[in-house]
Amino acid sequence: MLKTLRNAFKVKDIRNRIIFTFFMLIIIRIGSQLPVPGVDRDVFANWFSGQSNDAFSFFDAITGGSFEQMSIFALNITPYITSSIIMQLLTIAIPKLEEMQKDGEEGRKKIAEITRYVTIGLALIESIAMAIGFGRSNYLSEYNALNVIVVVVTLTAGSAVLMWLGEQITEKGIGNGISIVLVINILSRLPEDFNVLYQQFISGQSVPARAVLAAVVVIAVIIAMVVFVILLQDAERKIPVQYSKKIQGRKQVGGQSSHIPLKVNTGGVIPVIFAQSLMQTPVIVASILGKGNGTGIGSKILKGLSQSNWCNPSEPIYSIGLVVYIALIIAFAYFYTSITFNPLEIANNMKKQGGFIPGIRPGKPTSDYLNQMLGYIVFIGAVGLSIVAFMPIFFSGVFNANVSFGGTSIIIIVGVIIETIKQIESQMLVRYYKGFLND
Repeated sequence: MLKTLRNAFKVKDIRNRIIFTFFMLIIIRIGSQLPVPGVDRDVFANWFSGQSNDAFSFFDAITGGSFEQMSIFALNITPYITSSIIMQLLTIAIPKLEEMQKDGEEGRKKIAEITRYVTIGLALIESIAMAIGFGRSNYLSEYNALNVIVVVVTLTAGSAVLMWLGEQITEKGIGNGISIVLVINILSRLPEDFNVLYQQFISGQSVPARAVLAAVVVIAVIIAMVVFVILLQDAERKIPVQYSKKIQGRKQVGGQSSHIPLKVNTGGVIPVIFAQSLMQTPVIVASILGKGNGTGIGSKILKGLSQSNWCNPSEPIYSIGLVVYIALIIAFAYFYTSITFNPLEIANNMKKQGGFIPGIRPGKPTSDYLNQMLGYIVFIGAVGLSIVAFMPIFFSGVFNANVSFGGTSIIIIVGVIIETIKQIESQMLVRYYKGFLND
C-alpha cells in the first residue's frame, strides 16, 4: 500500500487528485465542528452522554462525531446511504429503473440524479423529525417555528453539501467519494476510542505486567479482526469457464479459458447495516421520544434490541437480541445477493457467447449450478460477517469496552481502503499505457 502511494505521488495528475481529496476532507472535518443555529449544545451534549453507549454510538461513529456536536453535518451522508440502498432495491422491483441501469452511462446518470433527489427528501424528513423531537424535549435554545425552520434548513443543506463534496471527490479526486467521507468520519473517532481502551484496561492497572498484557491483548484482537476482514473481503471462488472455438472468416477464434469470480462476501457491509438499522431504529425513535426507560414489556423488548445489553453476564436474557441480529445478517446476505447477482442471466450470456462450465451443460443446468455454489459461498461470507460483528459486541458486553467503532466500522474501513488502493493502481496503469502509446 505504501509503495502504491509513493508511486502515485510521482504521477502529477494522480498527485493533484490526492491533494484535492485531502483538502476536501479538511473542509468536511471543519464543517463537522460548526454548530447548528438554535440548538443548545450544552443541553444536547448532556442528553447525548446518556445515549452514546447505546443506540446512537454507531450513528455518531459514521457521522464522525457530527451528531454529538450537533453540527451542520449532523445528518452527514446517512440520507445518501439510505437513498442508495432504496434505489438498489427499487431497480430490481421497477422495470423502468432496471432499463435505466442497463442503458449504459446515460442511464446511470439518470439513476444518480434520482438518488440525489431521494437523498434531499430523506434529509428533509429526518431533519424535521429531529427538530420537532429535540424541540419538544427542550434541546433547542427556544422551541418556536423560526428555530425549527432554521434547524431543518441547516441540517438538510448540510447533508446536501456533504453529498456534493463526496461527488467532487469521486470526479476530481481519487474516486469513491461517499465511501471516503464515511471512512474519514469513522477514523476521526478512533483516537478517542483508543484513549477509552487505554484508560479502561491499561492506565488503571496497578501491576505493570497486567497493563502490558492488556495492551497486547487489545492490539492482538484489533489486528486479528483487521486481518480477518481483509481475508473476508478478498476471498473469492473462481468458477472455471471454457469458451468453444468458432470459425469467423478464415480465422479461428475463441477456445480460451476464463472464470467467474464469486466473492465470498458478496454483500459487503450492506447485510450488517440492514440488520443494524432494523434492530436500532425502534431504539433510536424511543430515545428521541424519551420512551423505553420503564419496566414494562415494551421497555424490555427495546433493551433486547439494544447492542449495549447483549453479552452482559448479569442479564443474559437480553442476548436473545444478538441471536436475532446474527440471523438477520445471514438472511440479508442472501437477500442482497439475490437482488444483485442473477445466475440465470449469467448462464444465458455464457450460452450466447459459446461459454460453458466444464462438466455442466449450458442453460438452466449452469444457472442451477451457480445458484448452488452461490448458496454455499454466501453462507460462508455471512458467517464471517457475523463473527466480525459479534467480536466487538462480546468484548463490550463482557469487559465493558465502550467504544464507538465495531465490526461494521472495521469492514467499512478495510473495504474502502482496499478499493481505493485498487483504483489508484488502475489510474496509474492507465497513465503508463497512455505514456507508452504516446511514445
